[in-house]
Amino acid sequence: QVQLVESGGGLVQAGGSLRLSCAASSGRTNSMYAMAWFRQAPGKQREFVAAISWSGIYKTYADSAKGRFTISRDGAKNTVSLQMNSLKSEDTAVYYCAARETAAWQTFRTAYEYDVWGQGTQVTVSS
Repeated sequence: QVQLVESGGGLVQAGGSLRLSCAASSGRTNSMYAMAWFRQAPGKQREFVAAISWSGIYKTYADSAKGRFTISRDGAKNTVSLQMNSLKSEDTAVYYCAARETAAWQTFRTAYEYDVWGQGTQVTVSS
């Protein structure tokens, strides 16, 4: 099974930007994967942030991310990135990359639809 490795988290001031990356390594890296970002703040449930289809054509965002975050992918390398701009203190969370092997065209917005997860990367936004 593919493994996901995230990078790019850190501490940033409110209004700043961060770019998260997630690389698929080992396992079936040549397969088609729909991918997504979720996040989990302390004491809260894991929530959807953004998703992208295996082709990279279709994208979907949580309302909290629209207009500020951009998800993209390098299909040839099965890597996905999340560009986060205009960060707010409420964006503070551990961000997780997720993948689902699929030939379907669509995106997936719920955690149970993904079967491979990264270890998470901390994003802290100071106000």
